[in-house]
Amino acid sequence: MKVINLGATSSVINCYMAQLRDVTVQGNRTLFRNNLERIGHAMAYEVSRTLNFSPKTIQTPLGVKEMETYDDHIVVGTVLRAGLAFHEGFIDVFDQADSAFVAAYREEGKKENLKIRLEYLAAPQLDGSTFLMVDPMLATGGSLELAYKAFLNNGTPKKLHICVVIAAEEGIAHLQKCFPSDDVTLWTAAIDPGLNDDAYIVPGLGDAGDLSFGPKLSSK
Repeated sequence: MKVINLGATSSVINCYMAQLRDVTVQGNRTLFRNNLERIGHAMAYEVSRTLNFSPKTIQTPLGVKEMETYDDHIVVGTVLRAGLAFHEGFIDVFDQADSAFVAAYREEGKKENLKIRLEYLAAPQLDGSTFLMVDPMLATGGSLELAYKAFLNNGTPKKLHICVVIAAEEGIAHLQKCFPSDDVTLWTAAIDPGLNDDAYIVPGLGDAGDLSFGPKLSSK
């Protein structure tokens, strides 16, 4: 698996990341969601540079023009609910993309015995697609692995791009074992060093779903 850290070079993405992490501005849910979308826009542009393009003849009001456009059938897959705002950024850019959704959540517990539960799946046919698996936080990698395996019930993509906002080193190592091939690319806007006992990324930003949409009731 190739790893591309867009936060390793100076760009406006780091400004969006700073606002996402900052406890003094996290109370503004609209701004938090907007920053996830804007990082999605920027990351989608970078992903677009890896797609397969071919010339098409375009009819204008005054003539014709040959234009290079991409040929990939793109599907953007998202883990509910934290991934919704990030997902929106990708489908703004890939406006002809199909969408796929899976509901995955962690049951209460510590990192060493954490359990992931899947309860909902909606996806188009994935055979031959370029599949973008987008989820803001890559912590242990367990929920993303299970979500992707669930999506495989609807076919096998030709190309897989895993797109996250923050990746923990432990989660990256887990995915590298799951996806050893260079045909898979992990895109991230930041890499953080560790996880706490509750498997949250440190320093991270907290719970992306709660910060986007408000606190949830306990599953207990």
